Amino acid sequence: MRNKLLACLALLILFTIQVYPQVKVGKYAGEFMAIGVGGRPLGMGGAFTAIANDITAAYYNPAGLAHMNYPQIALMHDERFGNLVNYEYAAFAMPYSTDMTFGISIMRLGVDGIPDTRGALVDKTTGQVIYDINLPSARIDPNLIKEVSNQDWAFYLSFAKRHSDKFYYGANVKIIRRDIAEFGATGVGFDVGALYTPVDNLYLGANLQDVTTTLVAWDHGYTELISPTAKLGAAYIISALGGSIVPALDFDVRFENRKYSANFNLGPVSFDMHAGLEYTFKNLFSVRGGYNDVKQFTIGAGVKLPKLNIDYSFARFNMSELERLPDTHRISIILTLEETRFARKGME
Repeated sequence: MRNKLLACLALLILFTIQVYPQVKVGKYAGEFMAIGVGGRPLGMGGAFTAIANDITAAYYNPAGLAHMNYPQIALMHDERFGNLVNYEYAAFAMPYSTDMTFGISIMRLGVDGIPDTRGALVDKTTGQVIYDINLPSARIDPNLIKEVSNQDWAFYLSFAKRHSDKFYYGANVKIIRRDIAEFGATGVGFDVGALYTPVDNLYLGANLQDVTTTLVAWDHGYTELISPTAKLGAAYIISALGGSIVPALDFDVRFENRKYSANFNLGPVSFDMHAGLEYTFKNLFSVRGGYNDVKQFTIGAGVKLPKLNIDYSFARFNMSELERLPDTHRISIILTLEETRFARKGME
């Protein structure tokens, strides 16, 4: 059976390449989907594949949605590079029956107000639009400069199921939309994930993103393929200091021949590490720290109010003061509809 599935997958990829002759395996084509979501996971450096247990699991490991026993709503705002880039996230998930959960998530990465000088080059004597910037009489007319935006959207439709007390599994269908000026692209991808608890307090997770290879087709005829990424993680919960301490470690295994841009590599296979640590005091507040795949140190904190979690994370590039990019701040909220009428079936 497995050999038949592999053969079908290979035929699908070959068919795609034949139908779209301008296909290119985009080494960073899906990079905007690798940023992460949620103040809690990002405060831990993104090391969340094994302990994803709330609505943000739809991104980190869809299997983790099966932990949810009440509906949740999440929102996040992320300002990057001194507010040049805005990243927004919203999601809703709800339990169904005794062992399933469904969810929808939306992410937008946008750069707005980009000056577009195409068509703004004029002859300073006649005022007519020209296209040769090397002419002595060429100048930019500010009145002809337009503004465009670059927007990347991802829509996740998620499903999770409790197979047993120790094993959960889940999947995503994701729709991708990319726009820059008048050009656009659309793609569809799939993720599958699993969570396993072999012994008490030890959690293992795996999320295979873009499992069938995600095709992103541009309307000008160019097509990119996003290669699969395997996210593998482990975490352990330690009861101590009046609360709990959770060390977590993730690896992103990619097959894009990233070589020296990754933490380390074996030929075309690259490995990027996420490491995180969280201390939670009596389920009231948490402090976090981590190190992510783009060599950023992260810190964060969170407070748990009745039905509401508020989490903040901060990230700084490991560079000298003169070279350093602006810091990144993220804040997210999760509203849990923790009422009997919304509870998972069997918990009423």
